[in-house]
Amino acid sequence: MTRSTAFLPRFLLMLSLLGLPLAQAAAPLHRQQAPGYYRMLIGKTEVTAIYDGFIELEPGLLKGASAKDVQKLIARMFQTTTPGVQTAVNAFVINTGDKLILVDSGAAACFGPGMGRLLGNLKAAGYEPGQVDAVLLTHLHADHACGLRSADGKAVFPKADVFASKQDADFWLDENAMATAPKSAQGLFRMAQESVAPYVASGRFKTFTPGGTLFGGVSSVAAFGHTPGHTAYLVKAGKERLLLWGDIVHNHASQFVRPDISIEFDVDAAKAIETRQRLFVEAARDQLWIGGAHLPFPGFGHVRKEENGFSWVPVEYAPLPSKK
Repeated sequence: MTRSTAFLPRFLLMLSLLGLPLAQAAAPLHRQQAPGYYRMLIGKTEVTAIYDGFIELEPGLLKGASAKDVQKLIARMFQTTTPGVQTAVNAFVINTGDKLILVDSGAAACFGPGMGRLLGNLKAAGYEPGQVDAVLLTHLHADHACGLRSADGKAVFPKADVFASKQDADFWLDENAMATAPKSAQGLFRMAQESVAPYVASGRFKTFTPGGTLFGGVSSVAAFGHTPGHTAYLVKAGKERLLLWGDIVHNHASQFVRPDISIEFDVDAAKAIETRQRLFVEAARDQLWIGGAHLPFPGFGHVRKEENGFSWVPVEYAPLPSKK
């Protein structure tokens, strides 16, 4: 035994007497993910997916296929249906360099604790609500619009103009339509009206007819069916294009393989199916980037035509090019 090894037992005894740990403790469990944002470039335009949270979707809400077939499609993608299929809620920030545009605003507190993370993740991505110049709504359902308004009724985005299609605004903001709607649907009307109220009061709620340019490089695309004025937004920069398509797909496991599967929330299911089939064909043919509100976060990817139906090809994680 050398002098150095002979010293080791006495050193360990001293540590023990002092009550000091003899080995490094195991790392603690953190039980949280990284902040929910992911960036990509469309030309020189930076688009950031912002995670608002998730909802557990009941498979029984999917229509047009037997319950057995729906279960098979969901199981094929290794998804669980207990208590429901986890379905992401995503919003997107378009930074053109001179405008900061938010597409959809998340659910805030309208759908329980699984959602309402948009503001925290927006700040983690480096943006403040007061920097947003415009909010483009794909439609006025609560999981896309409730985040516009704070719990005390104020505008969350104090400098922003809020845009929605005229068709959607005419439907959801109509008091007579709400009064004649089934009682189970009246809450959706009320939440839509309350969400935009601060912007209506300040003259910053604006409507448009889909099909034109709203801002440089950002145009609107009619995608009716899920709601009467459901709208997608096309971001173009150079040869690159990204279609932020809102609620064209609610469940990627079933609706890409079977575009004819609709969902209970569709106002016009036949029109929603027709729109989904059209956009799938266009997206696959033109190799468009897609950003989906209810596709697995970050919701970016491509649509691929298959022998039967289509499939979803998600983006692969990649760093952005360094600034030159």
